[in-house]
Amino acid sequence: MNIKLLMTTSAIFLAIIGALLSFLPNETAAYFNIESNLVTILFLKIMSALYLGFGILNWMAKGTLIGGIYNRPIAIGNLMHFGVGAIALVKVVSNIETHSEIIISLTVVYLIFALLFAYVFKTNPTNK
Repeated sequence: MNIKLLMTTSAIFLAIIGALLSFLPNETAAYFNIESNLVTILFLKIMSALYLGFGILNWMAKGTLIGGIYNRPIAIGNLMHFGVGAIALVKVVSNIETHSEIIISLTVVYLIFALLFAYVFKTNPTNK
């Protein structure tokens, strides 16, 4: 498996979400019909920091060996993020009424990344 490609695509994906939440928190809240008050904007900005932090972590680790015993915290952190996110999205996807295309797309992306990081976590790395 090409770990560099996986880490790069996950970094870009996370950075895009982080940048959107960082620069457009009010617009994001309005788009999803969330009440835009000080607390929700604060949570969106904190969530943005988490996405940007994970994105830069993946970007900076893209050239290292990941899998097996190598960089295990990076592999398990990504697996937890995408795995738990995928489970939460799968639980919501059947009940969502508005913006279902966004939620379904996010669910598919999260499921793919969760499966790929589970594979990375369980296998030994190669020098590719």
